[in-house]
Amino acid sequence: MLWQIWGRVMAQTLERLTGRTDTMRSIRSIVRTMKTMSAINAMPYEQAAQAIEAYRETTLTGFHAFVQAYGPLPVAPDAVGTPVVIAFGSDHGLCGNYNEIVAQEVTRAVQAGVQTKVLCVGAQMEDALAGQGLYPETTLLPPANVDGLGRLASRLIAELDQMRTASKSGDIAVTLVFTRRAEHGLQRPVSIRLLPLDPELSAEFVHTPWTSRSLPHFNLPPEQLLSALTRSYLFAEMFRAAAEAMVTENAARLARMQQAERSVDDQLEELTAEMRSVRQSEITTELLDVIIGFEALKRRHKRKLPEDKR
Repeated sequence: MLWQIWGRVMAQTLERLTGRTDTMRSIRSIVRTMKTMSAINAMPYEQAAQAIEAYRETTLTGFHAFVQAYGPLPVAPDAVGTPVVIAFGSDHGLCGNYNEIVAQEVTRAVQAGVQTKVLCVGAQMEDALAGQGLYPETTLLPPANVDGLGRLASRLIAELDQMRTASKSGDIAVTLVFTRRAEHGLQRPVSIRLLPLDPELSAEFVHTPWTSRSLPHFNLPPEQLLSALTRSYLFAEMFRAAAEAMVTENAARLARMQQAERSVDDQLEELTAEMRSVRQSEITTELLDVIIGFEALKRRHKRKLPEDKR
């Protein structure tokens, strides 16, 4: 009776372990799919980040030509205008503390005691900012694909135009906060001053000689030309920041999925070893049942034999 109870317990344990193993294998399949999708999704955004560099370099060449023709760019003081911070985060989870790290960088970019407006990209980013006591003026959705990068950059420029119109001083000071790729596959949050234009940018153009044999010539008035160049520069910088944010978000998700895959594999090994042990115990129990049954039959057969044949 005891061996029969033990056998039923072994059968239930084996059934439970089999169910857990099947569940872990299903989870591993999902994790592997997520890992593959993260790797695939990052590639187009990485190509877009590289492609926008050509557009940005063209815009910088335009600034260089403007400086050669009209002199240094106008430099505004740092304190002018309403401070605006644009934070690029994620709209989906499974990327660890990605948004929390960006939110901490936003708090460092916000000047103490100065009322700052925050534009947020990503619902998860909005929650992370709320955890830091910051509440965005507007929350935008991240691009669903590479084509959405341009639309997002244009939407952000439109939001900045509205803020500049609503500002008492008629001007704003804009800072971009996003996560950028670093060396050795690492990532780090960065803050980039967007407006007013960096004085070092103008100084670099002043000290860099114009290499072409043809002097620059323009059809637009200087004010309109500078405005168009500035908008193109804003578009390029925000497009690049959004692309970098999407690349690093997918990279963070890929790293998390790799960790999850290793964890699932470790648990599968433990479950497999435990199942082997339970199966061995079940086989041993069945063998003992056979031996005990054989011995019982043997004793019963002995009792039925006459005394002289035992």
